[in-house]
Amino acid sequence: MTITITAFESSPDRGRGLARDFRVRWALEEVGQPYDVRLVSFKTMKEPAHLALQPFGQIPTYEEGGLALFETGSILFHIAERHPGLLPHDADARARAITWMFAALSTIEPTVVEREMAFFLEREETWYSQRLAMIEERIRKRLMELSTWLGDAEWLDSAFSAADILMVTVLRRLESSGLLDEYANLAAYIARGKARPAYQRAFEAQLAVFTAGNT
Repeated sequence: MTITITAFESSPDRGRGLARDFRVRWALEEVGQPYDVRLVSFKTMKEPAHLALQPFGQIPTYEEGGLALFETGSILFHIAERHPGLLPHDADARARAITWMFAALSTIEPTVVEREMAFFLEREETWYSQRLAMIEERIRKRLMELSTWLGDAEWLDSAFSAADILMVTVLRRLESSGLLDEYANLAAYIARGKARPAYQRAFEAQLAVFTAGNT
């Protein structure tokens, strides 16, 4: 059965691999599964057909036969459960990897996204600089804790896993902020993720969508 995912027809990230469909693309490339992409506009995402797949009108969605999923954590977990290579075989190591999947999405990402939303929605407010400083202080705390855990390790918990896909893509959202400059091991961790051939294939595929729409 062919896997079909949805992605932005015109992505706000301008093809930089920050849109959340990139996480799914990367996971599918890691496990060697072909997939189709259905591009959707912002208007289409709010229409009944898409809302039947994604109740909140977002991307990505994942369809395979009669199965339809949304939320990148759920989609990556499904891919990792169905195909070897993204979760360890050992039960304890598997549980730790799944824990780090939750940590990427529940502990690290919310404040990162809060910073982005503050910029887009509140930067004209007189109190924006104070709010930004508070948000960035919370981000630094999380980055310090993550940096301490990672140390000199290559990946979050021994072998590369779906957790690393999620964590690298979450951290990448801070690349232009300068906050990662304080944590050399996190910058190196992101670079290792970006160097993986599957990452490169996924990045090129997502960038091609932006390029095609701007030629």
